[in-house]
Amino acid sequence: MAARELVVLGTASQAPTRHRNHNGYLLRWDDQGFLLDPGEGSQRQMLLAGVPASVITRICLTHFHGDHCLGVPGVVQRLSLDQVPHPVHAHYPASGAEYFARLRYASSYRESADLREHPIDGDGPIALDSFGTLETRRLDHPVEAFGYRLVEPDGVRMLPERLAAAGIAGPAVGELQRTGRLGDVRLADVSAPRPGQRFAFVMDTRLCDGVYALAEGVDMLVIESTFLDEDVALARDYGHLTVGQAASVAAECGVRTLVLTHFSQRYTEPERFTDQARAVFGGEVVVAADLMRVPVPKRRVSEPGRHGER
Repeated sequence: MAARELVVLGTASQAPTRHRNHNGYLLRWDDQGFLLDPGEGSQRQMLLAGVPASVITRICLTHFHGDHCLGVPGVVQRLSLDQVPHPVHAHYPASGAEYFARLRYASSYRESADLREHPIDGDGPIALDSFGTLETRRLDHPVEAFGYRLVEPDGVRMLPERLAAAGIAGPAVGELQRTGRLGDVRLADVSAPRPGQRFAFVMDTRLCDGVYALAEGVDMLVIESTFLDEDVALARDYGHLTVGQAASVAAECGVRTLVLTHFSQRYTEPERFTDQARAVFGGEVVVAADLMRVPVPKRRVSEPGRHGER
């Protein structure tokens, strides 16, 4: 199974700097690749990060401000140039369909990639596939914006010592997993719950119900923290979060790994974001930097026990 990790392509808000590319992220999730909010220069950042266009299976845009979508033309054209064989699904706010059309056909090229558009017009599930469920929630920004939440279904992990004690081995294990019972042995007798992993992506927004719904119980929360706490008035005026607000969401929602990003160009000391976040949130804090790779935390381990009903 391929690694589950976040590849950070850029961390700047509004305008790139000498040290930060425009916003952009690639979530590698088994055989899936979610390209999230590719800002200008994302295609080159992918090359620097060693990420080929062929890993992209979905493009997810939160909104149509330039720092979250100006990388779309290059990426879309690269899909055709590299003759990516599988369909690539594009999710974006329906109100920006005209913008997406302009980005998709920003210049002349020979389109061969199978790019399938899925405009978003409300909260709820938008895709169901091998990865689980991809959901959206509306955010609070001056233009229509949505955040994304990836939910893997819960499963079970088999317990070798209990399988051995029950005399179950080889193909019989698979049969038990498929049917739930093998003779007098239930699946619940020889397994333990395996919680599905969860990931959330929250970009430009003020605090709102959608932020909390997206972040609830996730293993990794990637969230904008455009401003330091002393600039909370600017954050409110421009429809953004401060680092303290982002960290408070993580603490309240039981997040395991908090990834802060989308930093205003006015700040040059990333350790200030670390300090302000850790004053509020006791879990793992990552202040994102360009080309950083952040692994999704290992699964939570449930204790073996009796579960399910006979």
